[in-house]
Amino acid sequence: MSSILVFYGSYRSDRMGIRLADYLVAKLSARGEAAELIDAKAIGLPMLDRMYKEYPAGTAPAVMESLANKIKAADAFVFVTGEYNWGVQPGLKNLTDHFLEEWFWRPAAIASYSAGRFSGVRSGFVWHGILSEMGMIAISSTLAAGPIAHTLDVDAKPIGDAGAALDRAFPNFADDLAWWTEAAKMQRGRKTPPY
Repeated sequence: MSSILVFYGSYRSDRMGIRLADYLVAKLSARGEAAELIDAKAIGLPMLDRMYKEYPAGTAPAVMESLANKIKAADAFVFVTGEYNWGVQPGLKNLTDHFLEEWFWRPAAIASYSAGRFSGVRSGFVWHGILSEMGMIAISSTLAAGPIAHTLDVDAKPIGDAGAALDRAFPNFADDLAWWTEAAKMQRGRKTPPY
C-alpha cells in the first residue's frame, strides 16, 4: 500500500472539480492505496511570503507544518487541476510553491478538468514543467475530464459517455502511477536523497 496525496486547488464557491478529486480518492482507495484529499481552500495557506523551509525549525504555522509532514511522508501525489484562461489555478499553485525539498524524488500524476470540451488539458500541460522543476517525476499518463458536469455527478460517480471514458482511462493512469511509485520507493530505499 502506498500513501498518495490528492491535491485540489479551486477556491470558487461553485467548484465542480472537487468531483474529480473525490473520484480519484475513491478509486485509488479501492485499489488498496492510502489516498487522502488535500484541499487548498480548506487548508487556506496565505499568498506566498515565506516558503516552509524559510522558517526556523518549529516556527512555521501549524497548518503548514502539518502539511509539510504529510508531503514528506507520502509516496506519490496526484494534482487535480482546472484551467483558468489557459493557465493553472492560482490556489493550487500557491499551495505547491510553499514547499520544495518536501516534494523531491516522488512521482506526480496530473488529472485535469474544465467546464468545456478541452477538459483542462492546457493547464495539465503546464503542470508537467512545474512539477518537474520542483523535483517530482511527472508521469506521462494523465486524466482529462470534461465537460466536468457531464462526466461526474455531485457524488463523484461517472455519468454518460464521458464518465464511462474516464472509468476506462483510470486503470492505465493508476497503473502508471503505481509503477513509478514503486520504482521511486526502491530507489529512495537504496540511496539517501541528496537534500
